[in-house]
Amino acid sequence: MPINLDEALGAELDPVEFSWTSSDIQLYHLGLGAGQDPMDKRELRYLVDDTPQVLPTFGNVAASFHDTKPPTVKFPGIDIELGKVLHASESVSAPAPIPASGTGRAVTKFTDIWDKGKAAVIWSETTVTTPDGTTLWTQKRSIFARGEGGFGGERGASTSSEPPERTPDFELSIPVSPQQALLYRMCGDRNPLHSDPEFAKKAGFPRPILHGMCTYGITCRGVLQTYADYDASAFRQHVARFSSPVYPGETVTMDLWKDGNVISFEAKVKSRGVTVIKNGKTVLG
Repeated sequence: MPINLDEALGAELDPVEFSWTSSDIQLYHLGLGAGQDPMDKRELRYLVDDTPQVLPTFGNVAASFHDTKPPTVKFPGIDIELGKVLHASESVSAPAPIPASGTGRAVTKFTDIWDKGKAAVIWSETTVTTPDGTTLWTQKRSIFARGEGGFGGERGASTSSEPPERTPDFELSIPVSPQQALLYRMCGDRNPLHSDPEFAKKAGFPRPILHGMCTYGITCRGVLQTYADYDASAFRQHVARFSSPVYPGETVTMDLWKDGNVISFEAKVKSRGVTVIKNGKTVLG
């Protein structure tokens, strides 16, 4: 279906109200692999009852955390089949630490739609507030909708950039457990691409892949582990562009560069020689 720019661009979806508990936070952190060393008191701050520290990337999934069905994509002015959608980039910024429990109101609007010929790139921004209107966090996302280009829109700017030219300041290896995707899907993303071997094969993958949002959260945990002593309150923003999937059981290696309070990073799976996250940036306070 051709994209209707007049209807799609700038459209705002109905508000979504949702709540979360400290148990949800702990499950999310376990889905990212937190607690691999159950004797590390710094990391256990993510897993204590009632008042755990909150990795801010929880904000990217909080509104859909309790979904029990595979995600659907319904945008004004365009119909998109789930099988045609690729997650391109993600970011979250928070003016203050996310509370361990609470209620939020999410409003999503579509800010840009680019025509790449064979695909459309759709940019959205979601602002989450408390019931009294205080901003909790802001999420930005872009997706590729394959087969939806050619509608005569602007091509858009390039979002690719190179990491710093110097040798990384730090390298961090993070093991991904074989069952990590099965655990992370309990955080609301039940897409069978991450759990059903036959579905994954039909989609062109030899086996189920790890959720991109899990890889995204893992890199945020890696930055805070390396440069903030696991302290989530040091966080301000986390940005990443997805370039290749991770398979459960692999090891993700992060190259990190620190320039003041800005951490640039790339993430790779060295065993396959692929970069899985590009253009990574974390801003610390």
